[in-house]
Amino acid sequence: MTFPTRRIERGGMKNIHTLVLVALLAAAGAVQAHGDDDHAKKDTRQPIKKEQKPWGIAGDAKAVKRTVEIKMTDDMRFTPSQLSLRQGETVKFVIRNAGQVLHELVIGTKQELDEHAALMAKFPEMEHDEPYMAHVTPGKTGELIWTFNRPGEFDFACLIAGHYQAGMVGKIKVAAQ
Repeated sequence: MTFPTRRIERGGMKNIHTLVLVALLAAAGAVQAHGDDDHAKKDTRQPIKKEQKPWGIAGDAKAVKRTVEIKMTDDMRFTPSQLSLRQGETVKFVIRNAGQVLHELVIGTKQELDEHAALMAKFPEMEHDEPYMAHVTPGKTGELIWTFNRPGEFDFACLIAGHYQAGMVGKIKVAAQ
């Protein structure tokens, strides 16, 4: 069972209700472990949620103009950790977990990633699945297709509890057209 995460904004009863719901479900055992092997497998029968984010929108495989391979390791690093892209590019990320533990790649703004990492530290077994994140089990490869339709500097990180705090982060610079 998957429960989508919501962006936590300061204040607001909606966010308090979301946190309480997640906590209750976690306590009841209804939320699967973040490290569950099936967690890394996306259901390709479901349509991808196309929600505009400050860092872009879910991309279509037919629109891919570039493939970027990223390696994740247990020394809590991404290789490469710096990317330069152009506004409008649809990129297919091929993400290889060369480590022995589950890793993930989540794209976002620094603020979004900081907030999500704090939530993951409080609820390490929380499961989530968005088109801008890929969970990859040890020795496996995952994919993520994203259209960077806005210029700016964005981040990517592994938000599994402790990984972000250990420096498992990277930067994406999207140049304006």
